[in-house]
Amino acid sequence: MTTKQLNGVGALGAPSVDPLQGTKHDFPRDSVGFGRKSLNPEWPNGAKIAVSFVINYEEGAERTALNGDERSENALWEQSHVPFRTGERATNVESDYDYGSRVGVWRLLNLFEKHKMPVTAYAVGMALEKNPEVAKAFTDGGHEVASHAYRWVDYHGMKSGEEKEYIVRQLESLKKTTGQYPVGWYYGRLSPHSKGRSMKCSRKEIFLCYHPSPNGMLMMPYTYDCNDLKFAVPAGGWGSMGAFEEYLKSAFDVLYAEGQRGSPKMMTIGLHCRISGKPGRFTAVEKFVEYIALKRDVWVTTRKDIALHFREKFPYQKGRLA
Repeated sequence: MTTKQLNGVGALGAPSVDPLQGTKHDFPRDSVGFGRKSLNPEWPNGAKIAVSFVINYEEGAERTALNGDERSENALWEQSHVPFRTGERATNVESDYDYGSRVGVWRLLNLFEKHKMPVTAYAVGMALEKNPEVAKAFTDGGHEVASHAYRWVDYHGMKSGEEKEYIVRQLESLKKTTGQYPVGWYYGRLSPHSKGRSMKCSRKEIFLCYHPSPNGMLMMPYTYDCNDLKFAVPAGGWGSMGAFEEYLKSAFDVLYAEGQRGSPKMMTIGLHCRISGKPGRFTAVEKFVEYIALKRDVWVTTRKDIALHFREKFPYQKGRLA
């Protein structure tokens, strides 16, 4: 097999086949980071770890004929292996999603507010439009509402003008339901173009990124390992509530110990109202919250406040990947 035949599948010396290389959508990778020594983020009050809880609020904005979609939703519910339906509603999926907005979100918020722990809501615009009481609860409870796009759909392949329209619509939607524009943005089902499009909108229309600078965007780490979405995957996910709880505690312990040795860390836990809001899984989150509540020097905060702290301590430098 010749090199020419191998092109596009990682041949030795083969040219890049990334169609976005060299364009505004070409975001470089950093495989080095800060090295073995890492970076001391200097968390407030000498905290050894910053913990970020994220509640993904998507219910009501998923794919369904009711929202004008050609197919039903089939991701992140109790039977995610079931094929989607074309041209008709899947009321069993809708019911599962509705549990999150009707019950699950309140169970989670009650827990965090009981322990005075602010969270970041990755909120889908249409979802909050359909449940204004939840939008009010997030803002009144001192939580952050970040953007999770206007619809809980796949943005891959969406035309540039259409995606931009969705971005602007989301900004106006969250301004209407929460009283302010979001400063954080996380798509979920993004396309290779999404990062560049949202960054462009933040520069020319309104600052929506965590680092409101005309020359930079601060990228906050998110997680798919400490995330309850692994309850809803066919294989390789959480087999039980205990497995999720154990993993969260183990991850925290390692990061907390590193912080005590002079290398403070950040930990993110991703939650969904229709997943961890279910009673059988809720106990994993509850026990983990109770566990870290007993620890000293733990900063449980919103992603916005982590970003603002980082921006103050480490101002943006053009050309630097952080």
